[in-house]
Amino acid sequence: KKRVRLFPTRWEPLDMKWKGRKSSSNVTDKRGETVARTAGAGAILHLVGRTFGMKGILWLIGIVAVLWMTGLVDPSTFLGGGVQTRNEPYQATPEEQERFEFVGVVLADTERIWTNEFRMRGAEYRTPELVIYTDATQTACGMGQAAMGPFYCPGDETIYVDLGFYDELERTFQAPGDFAQAYVIAHEVGHHVQNLLGTSDKVHRMRGRPDYNEWSVRLELQADFYAGLWARQNSQYLEVGDIQEAMTAANAIGDDAIQGRMQGRVVPHTFTHGTSEQRMRWFNKGLKTGRMEDGDTFDMPYKQL
Repeated sequence: KKRVRLFPTRWEPLDMKWKGRKSSSNVTDKRGETVARTAGAGAILHLVGRTFGMKGILWLIGIVAVLWMTGLVDPSTFLGGGVQTRNEPYQATPEEQERFEFVGVVLADTERIWTNEFRMRGAEYRTPELVIYTDATQTACGMGQAAMGPFYCPGDETIYVDLGFYDELERTFQAPGDFAQAYVIAHEVGHHVQNLLGTSDKVHRMRGRPDYNEWSVRLELQADFYAGLWARQNSQYLEVGDIQEAMTAANAIGDDAIQGRMQGRVVPHTFTHGTSEQRMRWFNKGLKTGRMEDGDTFDMPYKQL
């Protein structure tokens, strides 16, 4: 059996061994979906009334009625306002489609590993959904925007990813490589694990407290630890340089690195995800130990994280 060096002395980026392996059935493709906010009936009627008077309002009601009868308009959207969704054919480039397939394999790997982890503890792992979208999508946590980067919504137990983020990861954050992309998915799945265990709820209940940001950092670093645990148990599929790709990504998206790049100064009390050094250290700890119990970021002084 080929031995895999988890900590190469130099970065040798190669493809993670993923092609031909099982993909998750929990991936939804919404790349052809466009989402737009609509005004409610009250605001629309007020605007039309001011511009065209009562005759304009009657004309508008007539037009909406015709569109409703032909199935082109959902009346509930017009009456209440909100979000309007339209689906159109989507043509992905070969490179983007390969990335889509890669994400499905990564999600399947997390399903296998976390199902086993929960089973060993006498619990059942409920798999998350993963939605691939472009630009914007409606979620149980509100409107998801590509600018937010990949995120997990506990309300619908779904991970949302705009694949364009990976171009940003490589171009802006200088963190290329498919395992860097896999690390991002594994981190968001870590938030799903926290949701199932009730950890996320405990932290979210602390919103409004002066030290809430510190609890947010603890939550994020534990998700990094869980990503490292996943990497350890997935080591048979890793190539030389894969772990370095993940560490490079963790280093690039630390709060101090992002603040330094975006605003030219670092403000520690505003951190919500942890420093680059912390994120790499907790990922590395999960990679080394492979034990969930070693990832308790909540039972230590904050300065020791």
